[in-house]
Amino acid sequence: QVQLVESGGGLVQAGGSLRLSCAASGRTFSLYRMGWFRQAPGKERELVAAIRWGGGNTAYADSVKGRFIISRDNAKNTVYLQMNSLKPEDTAVYYCNVGLAWGRGTQVTVSS
Repeated sequence: QVQLVESGGGLVQAGGSLRLSCAASGRTFSLYRMGWFRQAPGKERELVAAIRWGGGNTAYADSVKGRFIISRDNAKNTVYLQMNSLKPEDTAVYYCNVGLAWGRGTQVTVSS
């Protein structure tokens, strides 16, 4: 069982930046691919970015390419999401995911 805890959300003006963190604990040896998802009110949950634990290969949704950066610190079992040039449409609850495990989410609100 893997436990995931997100942090770093908040309120920011358009054009600003935030960095989200996701700390994993438990059966961390099973970590392979970790992802950040988001869900805005009335919308489906969508993949924002993903990273392989070992090789660091990354993938991004088209809507965040060039603005968001996903990274990981294996020693700390933590994955980060650096979000730059934030837009009001980035407003959502952001969730960390690995396999079947999900964090509780952290709210990101971008004001115009």
